[in-house]
Amino acid sequence: MKPLPLTDKTHHRAGLATVECAIVLPMMLLLVLGLIELGTALRATTIMQSAVREAGRLASMDWRYVVQEGDTPNAKVEQDIRNLVTASGLPGNDLIVSIEYAEGDDKGSGFDISDPNNELELMLIEVELPYASVSLFPVQYMGGMNLRAGVVSRAGIAGGSLTN
Repeated sequence: MKPLPLTDKTHHRAGLATVECAIVLPMMLLLVLGLIELGTALRATTIMQSAVREAGRLASMDWRYVVQEGDTPNAKVEQDIRNLVTASGLPGNDLIVSIEYAEGDDKGSGFDISDPNNELELMLIEVELPYASVSLFPVQYMGGMNLRAGVVSRAGIAGGSLTN
């Protein structure tokens, strides 16, 4: 049996496939790299949210037994957030940690967890991480942006006045 002779139509189709590949492949590659970058940002945000949630628990409990002599609950909360984020593979030293009033006239100002007057008050524990610290690629599109996570929690047993 003889093979069919190649026609001009077949030769044109091979060239068309090359052109299609040259157009579609860069777009597909860009889409895949964008999804990887988005996944990295979501992973970082999830880790930060977990760290903030744990810090909120610490700030809401009787912290007298976990804070070292000469240290403050605010410093302990901040250090615990940094340690958890660092242990998860993110740069904990790049975090910006804030503990503020979540409501009332003092909303947005610094919150002292150890102050007995703040007992049962709502506080906002928030962290920010520059996007450039977690980006896998040198992307200028998200340059200057920060990833954020926060939790509102009620200050717990300050100084142990509500002990059982």
